Amino acid sequence: MTATSIDRLRSAGLRVTAPRLAVLDALADHPHGDVDVIARAVRTRLGAVSTQAVYDILRALTGARLARRIEPAGGPARYETRVGDNHHHVVCRRCGATTDVDCAVGAAPCLEPSTDEGFLIDEAEITFWGSCPSCQAGSASPGPLPDSQLDRAPRRTERERA
Repeated sequence: MTATSIDRLRSAGLRVTAPRLAVLDALADHPHGDVDVIARAVRTRLGAVSTQAVYDILRALTGARLARRIEPAGGPARYETRVGDNHHHVVCRRCGATTDVDCAVGAAPCLEPSTDEGFLIDEAEITFWGSCPSCQAGSASPGPLPDSQLDRAPRRTERERA
């Protein structure tokens, strides 16, 4: 439990609770972790806590802008504490490793759409896909994940492949 986490919760108008602090710490220790990863880390620290409680805390933290939810195509939602700077992500197709990358070009929202259709655009969410250094070292070209990892792997949609 850090004073910073306590201050962040209080300044966001959220009650300071052991589960909320544990989730914030898990997010700091496991950036881009999915709910299963975060719940395991919280359980290691606190003992029993339901997965639903972790979901509820993540929803509260996201609503208070203390956490950000990202949803790489074909994979589980992931969470991070880096918020408010409109950064993007690079995701490995093979292992799902996810890393932050700074804004693609210029000031937020980073990219200008061909048309805004009347929307006032304030953010762009970009996901770059490829092979991480570890997967590159293991194979000359990326291949499919083993069946045991398919449910956890981000997959590209037809639109993303185009």
